[in-house]
Amino acid sequence: MTESITAPQTGPTTEHATGTPAVPEPRHGDGHEAAMLLERARAAVDPVLRAALGSLPAPLRRIALYHFGWEHADGSPAGGGTGKAIRPALVLAAASATGGPAARAAAVRAAAAVELVHNFTLLHDDVMDRDPTRRHRPTVWTVFGDTDAILAGDALQALALRLLAEDPHPAGRAAAARLADCVVELCAGQHADTAMERCSPGDVTLAETLAMAESKTGALLGCACAIGALYADADDADVAAMDAFGRAAGLAFQLIDDVIGIWGDPLRTGKPAGADLAARKKSLPVVAALTSGTPAAAELAALYAAPHRKEDLEHIARTVERAGGRDWAQAQAADRMARAMQEVARAVPDPEAAGGLLTLAEFVTRRST
Repeated sequence: MTESITAPQTGPTTEHATGTPAVPEPRHGDGHEAAMLLERARAAVDPVLRAALGSLPAPLRRIALYHFGWEHADGSPAGGGTGKAIRPALVLAAASATGGPAARAAAVRAAAAVELVHNFTLLHDDVMDRDPTRRHRPTVWTVFGDTDAILAGDALQALALRLLAEDPHPAGRAAAARLADCVVELCAGQHADTAMERCSPGDVTLAETLAMAESKTGALLGCACAIGALYADADDADVAAMDAFGRAAGLAFQLIDDVIGIWGDPLRTGKPAGADLAARKKSLPVVAALTSGTPAAAELAALYAAPHRKEDLEHIARTVERAGGRDWAQAQAADRMARAMQEVARAVPDPEAAGGLLTLAEFVTRRST
């Protein structure tokens, strides 16, 4: 059994002699508060998402409803999971933290828009990565084909921008522009990721991989938090701090996701064991191991350069661990969470008001492999 990664949580704060914002001290919870926040977010955004998907032409609607887990491939109703709703929950938590309950209520359409963009990326990523399963069921491309999966993803992105364009809230226009910029960054991050996959193991640096991960994962979490602040009419500095908070938490999320991608339990992840290693993905723990300068790093480079054999996966995973990749990823995740807490303290000095944001950030870095 592997260890869970625990990041600092909200709790009592201490004042710094330098006059910088107080940073919440760690505390430990059972995840109940995070579950409640996610359930509330899902309950708020699901009606908006269902209405948006319902506006699609019938063939695209069928594909999208399957992807979200609301229908089976034959169009019959399904009760499958639609994901954890982390990103819409962050939108709503950021709006509440910077503007109170009224801002949270106003940001529901924006939260749904962010969730649509997230699912657009999932549909495209599954095609590019050839992932066979997501959320414990076959991925869209395996059921409907590559073309339909890509087109459905494109439609979700269009729906997201339409939700914001039609939002009468004054923040809608700025939120649409920020989300569009985020999509461009996501695409750049995905391009960098696929380019790295074509490189030999020794040609990829850790700095490049971290930058790619921030673009692919941190950008959307940062955008979610910034959009929440926009709907609270926060000033530019607070919006920037919310973006920085989400980016730091997002990178912590990606670090843990990469750990799970190597050592995760398929029954919990919904993906085959060692899928990232089988695809020779240059994930953060792998690149950290490859660049560690250890004897195990050279061994790993040779293993990664060899053709895939299923029987090698356990050995490769152990080699990544011996080269320090797992320990590095866990330490980096904790460091990024500390940075995230510092950023949120700048925008929301009241630790009680910031509690929801920090609870969600902790939740994504406490997942067990």
